[in-house]
Amino acid sequence: MSVSASPLTVSSIVTTLRAAGCVFAEDEAELIVSTAADPAGIAAMVERRVAGLPLEHVLGWAEFGGLRIAVDPGVFVPRRRTEFLVGQAVALAGPGAVVVDLCCGSGALGAALAATWDRIELHAADVEPAAVRCARRNIDGAGRVYEGDLFDPLPGSLRGRVEILLANVPYVPTDDVELLPPEARIHEPRVALDGGADGLDVLRRVSAEAPRWLAPGGHLLVETSERQAARAEETVARSGLIPRVVTSDELYATVVIATRPGPVAPSGG
Repeated sequence: MSVSASPLTVSSIVTTLRAAGCVFAEDEAELIVSTAADPAGIAAMVERRVAGLPLEHVLGWAEFGGLRIAVDPGVFVPRRRTEFLVGQAVALAGPGAVVVDLCCGSGALGAALAATWDRIELHAADVEPAAVRCARRNIDGAGRVYEGDLFDPLPGSLRGRVEILLANVPYVPTDDVELLPPEARIHEPRVALDGGADGLDVLRRVSAEAPRWLAPGGHLLVETSERQAARAEETVARSGLIPRVVTSDELYATVVIATRPGPVAPSGG
């Protein structure tokens, strides 16, 4: 339920947000007004936004892939550029595909894929309890969500069956985390951002295990940065996967797609 606000009220919200440094104050004001249940809710949201909380944490949701994804405070906010990764997965998947979403955060990637292809067998996992709670709400019956480190909580029956392995791993080098905007650095979990000294630590762990879980012809998809792409390719290639890099200038997105050699296994019913 949203609450109406007079132009003066909206104008005052815009002024307050702009003074706090919000570049898109007009858009944010409209979202706050349309989301809040009452004037007190508007005031509380504006106060939290001025205090520096990410807009998505203030609203309680983020738009991703045409969906409204629940995002609680302390949970990684899905980025629009990651829609490019989902688009690549959509092109490779199909109805009935076995899909795993590692480092799933809010579950946005798996939810977006499930909304595109019917009857996929979706499994998602994250080490953060708050993220797991969000993912369970967002996936809501379209799949199963597990709490644990990478592959550890997944059922062993998935080994050798996964056709699409989404792994939106953290890839910010440790020394660069402090250079991130405060909204990310302060309000998102460090484990969702910090990729180790060169940003590739988690990718190394995922790619080392991926061949055991992927079906023949199955694909691992990971987001990385343009400057890390060559090293990310080398990392997955050392695990016996065949990598290629795809990019989107529009979304400033770089994705490594790594395929397990072998004939493509047919998707399940």
